[in-house]
Amino acid sequence: MNIRRAKVKDLQGINKLLEQVLMVHHNGRPDLFKGNVKKYTDEELISIINDDLRPIFVGVDEQDKILGYAFCVHKQFINDNILTDIKTLYIDDLCVDEDKRGNYIGKMLYEYVLEYAKSNGYYNVTLNVWSLNESAMKFYEKCGLKPQKIGLEKIL
Repeated sequence: MNIRRAKVKDLQGINKLLEQVLMVHHNGRPDLFKGNVKKYTDEELISIINDDLRPIFVGVDEQDKILGYAFCVHKQFINDNILTDIKTLYIDDLCVDEDKRGNYIGKMLYEYVLEYAKSNGYYNVTLNVWSLNESAMKFYEKCGLKPQKIGLEKIL
C-alpha cells in the first residue's frame, strides 16, 4: 500500500468511505446522525483536498484504488487566554474500507499521520471517537492513544 495526499481524482473513493462512516454513526445513533446523506459536497471536498491546513491522506493499492483515508486539521490557539500555543494535528476522520479491515491499513495510516505531525513540528495528535463506535475505540487504544477529554450527555 502507498500513502499519499488525496487528489481531486480520489473523490469517488473518498465519498464511498465517507458513506460507510456515516452509516456506522447513523446506525448507532439515528437520533443524531442522518442516513443516506453526504458529509461534504464534491465542491467542499475539493476545497479540503487543496487546503494545506486540512490535509487528507489516502492509502491506495497498486491500481491506485482508495483503501482508507485520514482527514486531518491543523489547530493552534495563538494568544488564547487559557490554552498554550501548541500546534495540534487533529484527525477529523480515519476510515478503512469495510472490505479491507483487519489488514493493518488503519494502523499504517495512523502511523503515517504521526510521522507527518512529528516532521512538521506538531506537539500532539488528537481525535474524537463516538462511544457507539466500539471497534474504533479499541483500535485507537491499541495504537496507544489515551483519553484527553470526555463528552457527556443527558437526553431529555
